[in-house]
Amino acid sequence: MGYFRENIEAMKGYQPGFQPKEADVVKLNTNENPYPPSPKVMEALASITSEKLRRYPDPAGDEFRRAAAEVNGIGADHIMCSNGGDDLLTVVFRAFCGPGRAVAYPVPTYSLYPVLAKIQDCEAVEIAFDEEFNLPAKLAGTGAALTIVCNPNAPSGSFVSVEELASLADELSGVLLIDEAYVDFAERNCTELVGRFDNVIVLRSMSKGYSLAGMRFGYAMARASLIEGLMKVRDSYNVDAVAIAVAAAAIKDQEYFRQCVEKVKTERSRMTEQLRAMGLDVPASHSNFLLARCNGADASEIHERLARQGVYVRYFPYPRLEDKLRITIGTAEQNERLLAALNEILKD
Repeated sequence: MGYFRENIEAMKGYQPGFQPKEADVVKLNTNENPYPPSPKVMEALASITSEKLRRYPDPAGDEFRRAAAEVNGIGADHIMCSNGGDDLLTVVFRAFCGPGRAVAYPVPTYSLYPVLAKIQDCEAVEIAFDEEFNLPAKLAGTGAALTIVCNPNAPSGSFVSVEELASLADELSGVLLIDEAYVDFAERNCTELVGRFDNVIVLRSMSKGYSLAGMRFGYAMARASLIEGLMKVRDSYNVDAVAIAVAAAAIKDQEYFRQCVEKVKTERSRMTEQLRAMGLDVPASHSNFLLARCNGADASEIHERLARQGVYVRYFPYPRLEDKLRITIGTAEQNERLLAALNEILKD
């Protein structure tokens, strides 16, 4: 038709993971938390009144900002709410990237980054991880306006130390976004870097550790000056009244959160051992998923055969990922169904 900008006409959109409609399936393909949200979340949801829905929400989501500030030990003015982590990524790209203002990130990583780069019509400088997913030294020298490190990385589950990321932030002339969507399942995080550097933004998601993927809520942590700039770019009411109340209730219930995270980490250790015993190559993961190399077997075929049995995992037909499956950590029962189906397929 010729109506769209040339870069939009030419690009492919982001492809989310498959969402099966059947109830009796094992859904381990989109990294959702297998456990329900905190009971306090459901109480907050039940308390929503018609008056709450009639009015516009608090533009800044201050109820959540105060709660998240207390949990993270920073000021509320260092936090911006977003409609999921992806909304925050969109805001960051809009704020810092465009023609002549590149983004850089190590690959393979989250496949939304190149899509957002194409939307902004900016150059994407992709620097390859090595086989152990160590942070590439060349990342510091790209001169990009925005550098992104997904940590723990998706889809590898690998983790770059806080000290390495501090060194990177110190070397960069532009902004460093540390995408911590999966950090709830790691042993450390980069919150401390927000106080140490004026060019660091830390992304957090309420989808994973807090079981709110269906609600869509995330947040940024950064110096107040960066938050103020990002506020100019976001939508005027980018988080709704229900989401603010529910996310605030979730992040306040740290005891329940820790219990769920520990259950996922326990199953992650067990699944790593079980998959390795089947002959799969499974590196240590710091997230709520595993990336398993199929070692001579056809990963795409295994993915399809599992799906025919109602067991869904993620397959990426991209370089360095074609021989691997990404497997979300489910409940013990879900994981057993996966292991049984996978064992049967591998024996054929």
